[in-house]
Amino acid sequence: MADLSVPSYTLDFGSIYEEYNFTYNDSGFTINPDTQPCHTFSIPEAVMIVVHVFYILVFLLAIPGNLVVWLVICLSKQALPPSDLYLLHLTVADLLLALTLPFWATSLTKGWVFGDAMCKIVSIFQELSFYSSILFLTCISMDRYMVIVRAMEPRRANRQLISWGVCAAVWTVGAFLSLPGLLNSAFISHNSSQIVCAELYDLSSADEWRLATRILRHTLGFVIPLAIMLPCYGVTMKRLFHIRGGLQRQRAMRVIVFVVVAFLLCWTPYHIAVMTDTFFRTKVVPYNCTARTAVDKAMFAAQSLALLHSCVNPVMYAFIGEKFRKRLLQKMRQMGVLERTLSRSSRSSVTSEITSTFM
Repeated sequence: MADLSVPSYTLDFGSIYEEYNFTYNDSGFTINPDTQPCHTFSIPEAVMIVVHVFYILVFLLAIPGNLVVWLVICLSKQALPPSDLYLLHLTVADLLLALTLPFWATSLTKGWVFGDAMCKIVSIFQELSFYSSILFLTCISMDRYMVIVRAMEPRRANRQLISWGVCAAVWTVGAFLSLPGLLNSAFISHNSSQIVCAELYDLSSADEWRLATRILRHTLGFVIPLAIMLPCYGVTMKRLFHIRGGLQRQRAMRVIVFVVVAFLLCWTPYHIAVMTDTFFRTKVVPYNCTARTAVDKAMFAAQSLALLHSCVNPVMYAFIGEKFRKRLLQKMRQMGVLERTLSRSSRSSVTSEITSTFM
C-alpha cells in the first residue's frame, strides 16, 4: 500500500505538496531556533480513499451537467446578451476544472504518475478555471449594475462586440495569472517515497517568488473581484426592490445571485486558509505547531469544497432557473427525446432583457 502521509499539505491550485524552503518541518521554518520543527500531519488512508471517490463523483456530475448547460445556451436562436455570454464562458471554465479532477484523484492514492509535462498542464488548467470563473462572475455583476441601476442600454451590436472583447480579456488575464503553474514540477518528495506535483522553486529565491505569486493571486484573483462584485449586486438588488415590477425581476435575478453565492461558499474558505498559510510562511503572524497543523488540515478540506464548485452551477440551473428548465425541455422535444407537447406557457416564455434570456 502506498505511503499516504502528506507533507505540509497545501494544494495551492494544483500544487499537491509544498516543498523545500516552505516545508514546515525544515529547519528554516521552525518557530524559533530553540524549538523543534513542527511535524507534518498524516491523513488516514480511509480519508484519502473517500476524497478520491468524492473527486470522481464530482467529475461524473460536472462533465455532463456543464455540457448540457453549454449546449442549451449555444443552441439558442437569439443573440446572447452579455450576461448569458459570460455564463457560457463560466461553464467552459467549470469544464476545465472538472477535467483536472481525475488527475488529482489518482495522485491522492498513487502519487503523481502522469509526468512533468502533465503536472504543468493540469496545474495551469486548474488555476485558469478559478481566475476566469471569478472574473466572469465579476463581469456579470457589472453588466447587471449597468443595465438595471444605470439604465445603460447601448445598441445590441455594440453590446455583442464589447461582451466578446471582455471575454477575450478575461481569458487573457486568467492565463496570465495561471502562469505560475509552469513552475510546478513532478519530483520525488523528500518527506515520502511518492512522486508529487508541486511548486518547485530555486532555494535561493523560493520565499520571494512564492510570496509574490500568492499576493498576486489573492489580490487580482479574489480581493479586487470581490470588492467589485458585492457592491454591484448590493446596489442592483436594492434598486430592484424599489422599482415597479421589481418582484418579477428579483425572481429573474435569483439564479445569477445563487451562482455568485455558490462560488463564494466554495472558494472563500480555501482562500482564507491559503491567506492564513501565507501569513504563517512569511512570519507576519506568529504561529505554533497546533495552528500550523490546523491550517494544513483546513486547506485539505477547503480544497475538496472548492473543487465541488465545478458541478454546482448546472444543479442550480436545473432547480432554480425556470427559464433554463423550459429551454432544456424545448430542446429535448426538438431532438425527439421528449414528446412534442409544448404548453402555451412554454411557448410564451418570453425573456426579459433586463435580466437574462437564459435564466
